[in-house]
Amino acid sequence: MKKLILAATGLFVFTMLNAQTLDEIVKKYSIANKLDKVSGLSTVKITAKMSMMGMDMTMEMWMKNPNKIKTVTSVQGQDIIAVFDGEKGYSLNPMTGSNVPVEMTPDQIKQTLNNNIFQNNLVKYLKNGQLSLEGEDKVNDKPAFKIKANLDGGNTAYMFIDKGSFLLVKTSATVNQGGQTMNVDSYPSDYKETNGFLLPMKTTTSAAGMEIVMTFDKVEVNVPMEDSLFKIK
Repeated sequence: MKKLILAATGLFVFTMLNAQTLDEIVKKYSIANKLDKVSGLSTVKITAKMSMMGMDMTMEMWMKNPNKIKTVTSVQGQDIIAVFDGEKGYSLNPMTGSNVPVEMTPDQIKQTLNNNIFQNNLVKYLKNGQLSLEGEDKVNDKPAFKIKANLDGGNTAYMFIDKGSFLLVKTSATVNQGGQTMNVDSYPSDYKETNGFLLPMKTTTSAAGMEIVMTFDKVEVNVPMEDSLFKIK
């Protein structure tokens, strides 16, 4: 009985220490990225370009605090639009042969909101008990904390936080696309300070044998944005 009590006590202490360690990592991550500065902004506009399978695309993202988002991706002279007005989301993709906006599914809205720069996802997941510390791994030959996130819908993602800088250096997830599952690995890099907060100016993503490189060209803050900008219908 005493051994059982000691074992249970040891497990409890270990669990508490692990939770405190995870809490500390998330706190240092938030400080390193100066995310408190982002939450105080009213709007952010990002101009970017993407390279995929030999194609170059341009993208503009408009974000209005707390959760309005619009992205316009120009591909071969056509604009693919996705918007979330705070309540509903719509997408418009003329490359499918239709110019009629389609309402987003709940999963699509969640994916869109993952780009919400005003939201600290690690803090949100930590508060909801969705995070666990899975030890350490190496990313680009540097040690990084490996954090598992149990996402809504039963999906799982891993986030790797550099031990030295406490910046996000890799995310790894399994996603469902068109009924097929695929592994998606992303490597944010080239962090640059903009108006007091940090952003990765380059992200390289590998999925299904493809490599997608996104580069931020320009970041503007507190640009006037009418709510009508986030309406598509």
